[in-house]
Amino acid sequence: MPTVSEPGLPARCRVTVVGGGAAGFFAAIACAEAGGGPVLLLERGSAVLTKVRISGGGRCNVTHSCFEPRLLAERYPRGSREMLGPFNRFQPRDTVEWFEARGVRLKTEGDGRMFPVTDRSETVIECLEAAARKATVKVFTRAGLAAARRESERFVLTLEDKRELSCERLILATGGSRSGAGGPAVAKEFGHALRPPVPSLFTFTTTDERLRDLAGVSVPAARVRIVAAGLDETGPVLVTHWGLSGPAILRASAWGARELAERGYDFPVRIGWVGAMTREVALERLRAMKAGNAKRLAAGDPAFELPARLWERLTHAAGFGPETRWSNVTREQLVALADQVTASEFHVTGKSLNKDEFVTCGGVALREVDFRTMQSRLVPHLFFAGELLDLDGITGGFNFQAAWTTGWIAGRCAADAAV
Repeated sequence: MPTVSEPGLPARCRVTVVGGGAAGFFAAIACAEAGGGPVLLLERGSAVLTKVRISGGGRCNVTHSCFEPRLLAERYPRGSREMLGPFNRFQPRDTVEWFEARGVRLKTEGDGRMFPVTDRSETVIECLEAAARKATVKVFTRAGLAAARRESERFVLTLEDKRELSCERLILATGGSRSGAGGPAVAKEFGHALRPPVPSLFTFTTTDERLRDLAGVSVPAARVRIVAAGLDETGPVLVTHWGLSGPAILRASAWGARELAERGYDFPVRIGWVGAMTREVALERLRAMKAGNAKRLAAGDPAFELPARLWERLTHAAGFGPETRWSNVTREQLVALADQVTASEFHVTGKSLNKDEFVTCGGVALREVDFRTMQSRLVPHLFFAGELLDLDGITGGFNFQAAWTTGWIAGRCAADAAV
């Protein structure tokens, strides 16, 4: 596709989309396919769809197999109420049909995430680029937006290289921006309120000795509780070199994004390695193990199907020695071990961005956008799509679905097409 440095950047067009990510690309295609052309897409970076490329470990988690709009909307910590209507018009089933109609078949994994059957994000990128070419969307990279203003019913855009162009309709889909430049700055210039962006999907940093050298150890159904923030999630938890990750941690980080940021990412988290099992039930099972395995070394005899290395650390934290046999375990040690397996408390001292999903909480205030059209309530013919809005979902393909949905509606409405 052409770059902004090549000849051909028009001085005028009908619709301009700013942002070459999932939402922007989908909006441009939807607009052009609905007869809204010519459509121009501007991307600040040197390449488009970079987030699509790295999503899902390079496989691209396109969407989630949640086909009931009301249940789908509940997966969004911010925007659940606003997205109910849009999901009734374009939801995961429509996403699947859209991609399959263009030659990309999707598969559903056990946790509901949907990927291309090729397990290659390039398959999705090639599909989107082909659709854009067919719809005659003109894409220019290295074309950052510096400012925009209204003149005689048109938008006049000033690029970072000082060139100007004008358009009748403007779609901002620049994603979350910590710097506040580009799309957020333009939205603010037009009078929109912006909530400061903070990370929404992140892992927890902790230096607790119980987790030292356990990177790679995972538990499929752990319970994650952050009592101070009222958060309670169950699902896979993964020990990393820097602390704790996995879907349950990422979901907790999404729901608690704003409050955890306000706490400076310094808070206690309780991990129930045995899911929702209570301390009392765990204690009864441990007593049964003590009675039936008297001669075995307790630290080397994992219970609850926990990984052996994690079990050894939990027994050590409960006061067991490496040579302690079940017959010698005291009542106090059993109680302490029950506490460790059902509510290990760790002190979180920071966060790390999840490498596959950089998502932010924050952006354009949702009350200032008409979600029937994705049009600004303040400025006619100004539209928003994707993560530039104060809208984000939990991990599992929900953020891409929000991008496809808002992009599709914004694009079609910018083209004056029915949705």
